[in-house]
Amino acid sequence: MARHTLPTVVAIDGPAGSGKSSVSRAAARRLGFAYLDTGAAYRALAWTVLDRQVDTENADAVAAVLKDFDYSIGTDPDEYFVLVGETDVTEAIRSPEVSAAVSAVARVPEVRTHLTELFQSLAANVDRPGVVVEGRDITTVVAPDAEVRILLTASEEARMTRRSAEITTQSAETVADQLRSRDRADSQVVDFMSAADGVTTVDSTHLDLEQTITAVIDVINTRTARASHD
Repeated sequence: MARHTLPTVVAIDGPAGSGKSSVSRAAARRLGFAYLDTGAAYRALAWTVLDRQVDTENADAVAAVLKDFDYSIGTDPDEYFVLVGETDVTEAIRSPEVSAAVSAVARVPEVRTHLTELFQSLAANVDRPGVVVEGRDITTVVAPDAEVRILLTASEEARMTRRSAEITTQSAETVADQLRSRDRADSQVVDFMSAADGVTTVDSTHLDLEQTITAVIDVINTRTARASHD
């Protein structure tokens, strides 16, 4: 039987509003790679916890939800979907209620361990030559041995401007407060603003979307070319 060749893994970390999702999906599309949005799993679990009326502050109760958390996600960058069981939650997990609950759910150690193993399995089994995995602590915890590891960052001001443009139903002040709150909560779990050893930083503060995609693809091509010569 032919041995399954492991795909090239591109790990992309970064804070909220840094453009991770848009850039990662576009880069995957152009390279013919799969795309794995890890944040969607935390959001889907938070959605499930809320749907079952579990107290998000009760770590044991949250961890108990994992045993029958039936999660699936589309890794084709052109056919993205998120399912919990038979329920399509692709849109629902982006609601303000889920956004407000996700950090509490992500703080539970059992959740991080369980989902990290899930991400590693999903990434290893894509049917493409490579996979772009994006989220938080991807370069250090989920895929520390990835061939390409990138920290995509931007100034707080730039991130707030972008997030405000995405979320037109809320005021700029509300979006800014949510972003700062998310940064604070996430920083208690993971250091996402400084690159670990061997991780390339791409600062998109003064780049538009197209320039950022190009910068990320350049890093991927450079790193993979270097790896093939080692």
